[in-house]
Amino acid sequence: MMNKNKKSPADEVNEARKMLKEAGLRSTPARISVINALKRSSKPQTHAQLADELVPLGFDKATVFRNLTDLAEAELVLRTELGDHVWRFELRDPKHDRSSHPHFVCIDCGSVSCIDDMALPSPTVRRNLNIARISEVLVKGHCGVCDASRATRR
Repeated sequence: MMNKNKKSPADEVNEARKMLKEAGLRSTPARISVINALKRSSKPQTHAQLADELVPLGFDKATVFRNLTDLAEAELVLRTELGDHVWRFELRDPKHDRSSHPHFVCIDCGSVSCIDDMALPSPTVRRNLNIARISEVLVKGHCGVCDASRATRR
């Protein structure tokens, strides 16, 4: 019996095609592969990490990068820089408004977590500071797992 939560490869391709169509982008094998690689990932991926996965499938590094850029411009993918001058990419969840609350980013492993209990400045404060729109607030540091592994190495 097939696990109902497990999607078939055809279902994954059809979901990616639907996302691309809704964003006004053509469905290409490279875009579909990039989207599905990001779906399988539990954390944001660098271009190099995605290229390591997709180059053996016949896509060159430039194609992977170009498609990441296209997907980010179409707002299907979020592009985050953690202060190390390396872009990390993850699929954007349309139900998750990144501008409504801050996120914690581990500078070791790249994991991203929501900080739901921390309030951003009110619209009145933002207007007084001449802030039109907050696109994202990142709090950087070391997650519990990475911090614990650092402590055991000492």
